Amino acid sequence: MHHFSYRKLTPGSRNLNYMRTAGTLLLEDGKQWVGECFGDTHESVGEIVFNTSITGYEEILTDPSYSGQIVTFSYPHIGNYGITLEDVESAKIHVNALVIKSLSPVAASWRHSCNLEGFLRMHGIVGLCGVDTRGLIKHIRSFGAMGAAIFPGEVTPERMKTLLELPGMQGTSLLRGVTTDKILHIRRDGPRVLVYDFGCKGGILRELFRRGFDLVVVPADTGSSAALAYKPQGVVFSNGPGDPAASEAVIRTVRELAATGLPTLGICLGHQLLALAFGARTYKLKFGHRGGNHPVMRLNTARVEITAQNHGFVVDKETLPSCLEVTHINLYDKTVEGIRHRELPVFAVQYHPESCPGPRDSLYLFDAFAELVRGGEACPSATTSTRFS
Repeated sequence: MHHFSYRKLTPGSRNLNYMRTAGTLLLEDGKQWVGECFGDTHESVGEIVFNTSITGYEEILTDPSYSGQIVTFSYPHIGNYGITLEDVESAKIHVNALVIKSLSPVAASWRHSCNLEGFLRMHGIVGLCGVDTRGLIKHIRSFGAMGAAIFPGEVTPERMKTLLELPGMQGTSLLRGVTTDKILHIRRDGPRVLVYDFGCKGGILRELFRRGFDLVVVPADTGSSAALAYKPQGVVFSNGPGDPAASEAVIRTVRELAATGLPTLGICLGHQLLALAFGARTYKLKFGHRGGNHPVMRLNTARVEITAQNHGFVVDKETLPSCLEVTHINLYDKTVEGIRHRELPVFAVQYHPESCPGPRDSLYLFDAFAELVRGGEACPSATTSTRFS
């Protein structure tokens, strides 16, 4: 269980310094970067991706959507405000490893409970610092996200074989490793909303709870009949990792629940699953959208939101059925960032409106969902303005 349980994280020492060993980052195309291992020290493999956020590394590290990935940051100096347990998004680190340019020797925030290196050691996660992350990110942008591995010491032929055997993200479902293993009921005197946990961030639950909902969080494999037995007045399909098209049983459940006419909100992976449920297709982006500075236009008002994003797959606009309309687009590459159903009370966005970390431009989407559940106006449209503009 990783929701509303952040106190399970043991703070540990506030400023720890450990002995460092040399380490190597190896990409599947053979490119290598040398640095120093920090945190835990062991081999780690995953898909190498980059995030352009300047702050928010603790939220990013604990975001279940990063399961199976090695994350690097475009911002060079990481760790300067330490780790504040109130700000994490789940009760564990979900990234497979962390690659940075410069590790701060001190944690300066008065709120912090431990430093970044101690946090990684606490969770058995390897980090690599002293890396030319600018060069690394330019390489990823040129050749795309790919398999990677961090090895203490030098790379050997045996270690290279380990990397070559790494399965790709495409065609891989990672829901089993991030979903809750039991029902979580966050009680409140208000409309009941069912939240499907595909790797749900704590920030999503906080925003729903603040709007007066009685929340029932269910595992990803919960069937539609079992879900409806809770008598929900609305449904939220959360964010999560992996290839959305690889979860056929979940797509079937999403389709069945959306067809009931219950007010429905999809976020990130939930957005992709809703699109797939209605007949659209998804595809993998070259290097994904990850950061807190992505401009998205809401089509009905032409207003631009600066959004927090973390996704490697996207809905194929050309395959959208006539029952769905595009409500938001990404201004970097014109990919689909929001959809709604033309008849059912169903809408979804590709980005993260809970803004953890990131700007708070998109919190109105939770207000729109709340009014939808309470019988108010229709969900945000691409063609007609609503009071949430």
